[in-house]
Amino acid sequence: MANQTNSGNERVDLAYRRRKNAEEMRHQMIAFVLMILLTLIAFAAVGYEEFSHWFVAPFILLLAAVQVAFQLYYFMHMSHKGHEFPTMFIYGGVAVMLLLVWAFTTVIWW
Repeated sequence: MANQTNSGNERVDLAYRRRKNAEEMRHQMIAFVLMILLTLIAFAAVGYEEFSHWFVAPFILLLAAVQVAFQLYYFMHMSHKGHEFPTMFIYGGVAVMLLLVWAFTTVIWW
């Protein structure tokens, strides 16, 4: 009953919504700070002369993938209930894209 949003008491409903909104804002701020930190790490990796470009390029792609996940789950609200259908299409699109990249690289490189 703790997740009930319509209790018939406006004060209880308002307090519940405020608590949930504050929790959601906290998660978004943490994700935003982490994305800024990942961006700064990417700039530092490029600016550091000792790293080879063979390390830097995949490292930046990895950081970009993490940032995409943060964008989808926290700013596009994909972690909320009711977003299963769009999530399925996004994952399906990613699977098709990975399959196409794999197919074209094997055709070109072999």
